[in-house]
Amino acid sequence: MSPSAVAAEAPAAAQPQAALIASLQSRVLAAHSATLALESWCADHKLAGDPHLVARRMDVADKPLSAAQRARLAIGPDEPVRYRRVRLACGDRVLSEADNWYVPARLTPEMNATLDGTRTPFGRVVRPLEPTRRTIEVRPFPRAAAPGPDDPLFEIDAVLSTGAGQPFCEVAETYLGGALPEASR
Repeated sequence: MSPSAVAAEAPAAAQPQAALIASLQSRVLAAHSATLALESWCADHKLAGDPHLVARRMDVADKPLSAAQRARLAIGPDEPVRYRRVRLACGDRVLSEADNWYVPARLTPEMNATLDGTRTPFGRVVRPLEPTRRTIEVRPFPRAAAPGPDDPLFEIDAVLSTGAGQPFCEVAETYLGGALPEASR
């Protein structure tokens, strides 16, 4: 096969992946909960026998909020905020990594205890608050023809608010190739 024939085939091979990535991004952007969006994605694409996500906490240093983030959360400079970084996994596939800053005073004591002591994803814990998401920014990554499981696909920054409109969390999410059914493992 000539080099030009190989080059001509590469975009065609990347098309199904590009369509899947666009579909995943659209699903997350349209959802009130990234957790629910990823669980339905995992179920629809049969990525694991049990499509429920697990939050694997990463042992990292706290990242302080910027003044702009505090303004989006409608909190002052001294309001306590908790930070956690997690990898959301469906079975043995890591679908995303997320930085999560939340205002513990705006959650119930039970929610805070669950976040502190379990691997339950944030979106499932705060579901009783009837959260909505407001997207701050979406950043795509250059796409490889066949992304590996740890390759970043796109990032989304969003603010979560209660059903009554009070912001309580900001997230910076990186979606990974592990979310794609054909990602090499």
